[in-house]
Amino acid sequence: MQSGFRAGHGCTSATLKVLNDILTAIDKKHYCAAVFIDLAKAFDSVNHHILIGRLDSLGFSNDCLAWFTNYFSDRVQCVKSEGLLSGPLAVSMGVPQGSILGPTLFSVYINEVALAAGESLIHLYADDTILYTSGPSLDTVLTTLQASFNAIQLSFRGLQLLLNTSKTKCMLFNRSLPAPTRLSNITTLDGSDLEYVDNYKYLGVWLDCKLSFQTHIKHLQSKVKSRIGFLFRNKASFTHAAKHTLVKLTILPILDFGDVIYKIASNTLLNKLDAVYHSAIRFITKAPYTTHHCDLYALVGWPSLHTRRQTHWLHVIYKTLLGKVPPYLSSLVTIASPTCSTRSSRYISLV
Repeated sequence: MQSGFRAGHGCTSATLKVLNDILTAIDKKHYCAAVFIDLAKAFDSVNHHILIGRLDSLGFSNDCLAWFTNYFSDRVQCVKSEGLLSGPLAVSMGVPQGSILGPTLFSVYINEVALAAGESLIHLYADDTILYTSGPSLDTVLTTLQASFNAIQLSFRGLQLLLNTSKTKCMLFNRSLPAPTRLSNITTLDGSDLEYVDNYKYLGVWLDCKLSFQTHIKHLQSKVKSRIGFLFRNKASFTHAAKHTLVKLTILPILDFGDVIYKIASNTLLNKLDAVYHSAIRFITKAPYTTHHCDLYALVGWPSLHTRRQTHWLHVIYKTLLGKVPPYLSSLVTIASPTCSTRSSRYISLV
């Protein structure tokens, strides 16, 4: 399942899919384990002969294959530093980055890796890959995950893509089940043990083993505080309109990104984001610290963060009803009809 470089897909949709699968397993009182796979210089490691073979298997004509062969041929690169230009060096591997074709060609190259996942689930976003499985027995879960990971590694080897062992991590998601005294190691084909972690940054969102989003919110809070501190230190340089624009462009995107994902965090954690949000508004309005938050929202014409999150979530649902989200999300929303016909006889059922 590939979400990278596809219309209607994105980091948020991919993370929502993975999060839903994990939460579904947890709700069933199952263990869920994952391997976050990192590849070393994946885009630069694409083998041109293998890629041409993939295009051939997809039904590209001989003329198209000849064009792509020529497209990859005789490429060189050089480095310019301090006005000096190095000699050219031939580029025999990789897809041209920054080109329109680069992302699509890489997706064609890597997508069939998902077929090797076996009994586990897999999600790809470009070269970011998560492999995960769940079940009532932890031993069975880890055995299944190891078997799938072995098959995935063999698939990567066939594509001449190198696993970055030091950055490939394991995580056991567990909210309420008894914590195991000792976890069986997930190992690479070379015999290296993968490190188990309690937190991992996946597609811009910090996931923790309890799915509390405590780590993610802590990072958001720290990042926003740092920017607000800079703005306050230089507040004399900005007009009111400039302050409004600065907060809108540099603070709100941080709080908005992935908010439909971390919205399930506890109110105690989410309230910490309210505090930095209010601080940003006070920077704009010069309102005293004692000003009620409702008055702060009125001064700038912005809603609360809770309302922003709910609005963004409803936007996801609306796009789902219009068929503008990936199928793996639209399958989670059904239109249910009650037995009695009324004016509001259609309602949305979220699974």
